[in-house]
Amino acid sequence: MLQKLSISNYALIDDLEISFDSGLNILTGETGAGKSIILGALSLILGQRAESRYFFNQQKKCVIEGTFKIDSFHLKSFFEENDLDYEAETVLRREIAADGKSRAFINDTPVNLPSLKLLGERLIDIHSQHATLEINDPEFQLLVVDSVAKHDELLTDYRAKFKAYKKSTAKLTQLIEESDKAKADLDYYQFQFDELERASLDADEQEKLEQELYALNNAEEIKRNLLSATYLMNDGDAAALVQLREANQQLASIEKFNPQVEELQQRLNSAIIELKDIAAEVENIEQRTHTNEERAVDINVRLSLIYNLQKKHRLNSNTELLQLQSELSDKIQQAIFGDEAIEQLKQQIELDKKELEQLAGQLSANRAKAIPAIETNILQSLAEMGMANAGLKIEQLAVGHNSPPNGGGLGANGIDTVRFLFSANKGHALAEMSKVASGGELSRLMLSIKSLVAKNTALPTIIFDEIDTGVSGEVANKVGQIMEQLANNLQVITITHLPQIASKGQSHYFVYKDDEGATTYTRIKQLNEPERVLEIAKMLSGDKPGESALQNARELLAP
Repeated sequence: MLQKLSISNYALIDDLEISFDSGLNILTGETGAGKSIILGALSLILGQRAESRYFFNQQKKCVIEGTFKIDSFHLKSFFEENDLDYEAETVLRREIAADGKSRAFINDTPVNLPSLKLLGERLIDIHSQHATLEINDPEFQLLVVDSVAKHDELLTDYRAKFKAYKKSTAKLTQLIEESDKAKADLDYYQFQFDELERASLDADEQEKLEQELYALNNAEEIKRNLLSATYLMNDGDAAALVQLREANQQLASIEKFNPQVEELQQRLNSAIIELKDIAAEVENIEQRTHTNEERAVDINVRLSLIYNLQKKHRLNSNTELLQLQSELSDKIQQAIFGDEAIEQLKQQIELDKKELEQLAGQLSANRAKAIPAIETNILQSLAEMGMANAGLKIEQLAVGHNSPPNGGGLGANGIDTVRFLFSANKGHALAEMSKVASGGELSRLMLSIKSLVAKNTALPTIIFDEIDTGVSGEVANKVGQIMEQLANNLQVITITHLPQIASKGQSHYFVYKDDEGATTYTRIKQLNEPERVLEIAKMLSGDKPGESALQNARELLAP
């Protein structure tokens, strides 16, 4: 439900805030006072296009903000899919700069306009006498039937399984395409796989071979330098170890005179031991280093094979070649054994289809059972609102066909859909509602439908914009009663000029113009009980109501 609406710098509104009740909210006021302006502002947070020429002050930005209580509308999935923070009280905000640039927010998170519009449509339903809204939408018409059929769990189960079924059929198509391609390319894949398998590649082989070849190509220089290092450390008259041993003896001879010398002598002795180890290892490496032209040739041959394979397949490493080998193996297996997997999936799909057809049959039967009650209920409601000669027929059709159920395939909601055919007058053929009903008739029809659906499922806030045009007297009173009943199940906001409807409201808001100096403002205030009596009396008899009109107003407002 819409808890609060804040409007800043829009049309004749400088700054305005309205808090709405959960039941029936009435908006009244003289023509041109700004009731439609408020709806226009509200439409901005529902994703409608904005124009800066409607700003109150062209130098400031326009800000519209609506606070909604959404915990009963099962919208958590919408927030998860759009990566938004879910809040039981959610705030939609629209900011339009003076240059026309617009920004939209949901719970202070920036969103694009389509996302704002998508959420807004699930929170508020604005209906005027000139708009058919979703009344001709097949999905809405099916929602009406399903809400009365009361098979939510069955429908949810069907939809989940239908989604999985469609995923499986898409997978089957993919497998068949891959299998056909694999069969056509089997010889080519086998040739490439055999070539890679014969190569017996290892992931780290290339790097190791390149290092070994580099050492073989430089063996003479390596051996020469190792011999020189051994000579300098150990073999020459001025070898490092000879010099260090001499220095060690000199320190040993004087260590008794100075404790510090003893420590230094010990450290030097450790260095001699470490250098002897280094010299021994260098000598060992030198003895193992030798030229091997035959091994170098073998390595070059092996590396040439690896380089050619990488170049052929446009890859950069043995790891990538091994990955390709694995993929080729999968394709070969697909070509050889793919038919088996396809057949298994076909069998599973057939089982899933039979289960779906069974569930869809139950849905279809439930709908067929609910349709007569829906027709009767809506026609009774229309008769009470002055449309006693109206006719309504709900056709149950197969998905994608103009034929009875079971003549088509499976759809997202079962094997059938529905179509509402309507006639507002006696003797006229039934047809689609938008073709045979006026704005006022469509509004009363929508009111009847919404009243029925609201008894069975959670609906968004509905706003009726002067749908009472063309009715008066007892019919107007009945329209008001139906709105009052509707408000027991959802929030209703109604703009009206009829006192019979205005008197039914739980809360009554008066919209008026306020002239301050050279500027006109649109204002709104919630009326208390005495103010409501006076306003309804004015609606009955004019600006200066007499005692009779005041008494009539009190009677209308009486419980």
